[in-house]
Amino acid sequence: MKQRRYQEVAEDIEAIVRDMGLRAGSRIPTERKLADQLSVTRAVVREALIKLEIERKVEVRQGAGVFLLEPAHYQSTAEEGLDVGPFELLQARQVIESEVARFAATRVSKKDIQGLREAIEMDRRSMDEGGLDYPGDELFHHRIAEATQNSALIDAVYRLWEKRKISPMWHTLHKRVRDSDHRLQWIQDHEAIVAAMVRRNPDEAHAAMSRHLANVYNRLLGLSDHDDPLFDGYMFPPSEDGTTPVAARQDDD
Repeated sequence: MKQRRYQEVAEDIEAIVRDMGLRAGSRIPTERKLADQLSVTRAVVREALIKLEIERKVEVRQGAGVFLLEPAHYQSTAEEGLDVGPFELLQARQVIESEVARFAATRVSKKDIQGLREAIEMDRRSMDEGGLDYPGDELFHHRIAEATQNSALIDAVYRLWEKRKISPMWHTLHKRVRDSDHRLQWIQDHEAIVAAMVRRNPDEAHAAMSRHLANVYNRLLGLSDHDDPLFDGYMFPPSEDGTTPVAARQDDD
């Protein structure tokens, strides 16, 4: 898949940082300086920095700038354990991220809401342009966690997404997702979560996140090879407050 411009710029920024000999804790050049040096717009630089922030290579400090993080923050977690099946991972995300959304709704700030809406717009632009990546999806879920202001919860969500990134089974399944209908549904799901956050309604935020991840489950279930020995969809259905598919409920006979 051809890289989008912000992905190339993210790599260019990493090269600049290496050439400058900067170490963890150092502040990197400003958006304006990077944009001038790379001959791109500040908007592209901003999206590139968001990518690096998601990967925990940099930390954005409000009013202070962007700082490098220790390499340990972004080393692969592949050695931490065996591959987790995509549906087992989705079930874990539904349990954990729904509760994170519930708690975040009690602490969310105006700045958090703005950041969530920016993440949604990134995905909407990608969909409108026909892109196959999801630049705002992971960012959205990270920002929900960040709204809790609890570093342990932020780290828990980060690690769930890291497991997804290193999962061969997940990548094989996700490559089958090509149409835009599901992307529009997922964007609408994100908007419903933000609406609950704006209303500071914890139960509504929990339900909206749970429904969203159940929708992801249902979409991926329909694209799966159910005869694959590694298929784990029936073993790990979403919880009842999502939209549990009939096929996953084996105790109804």
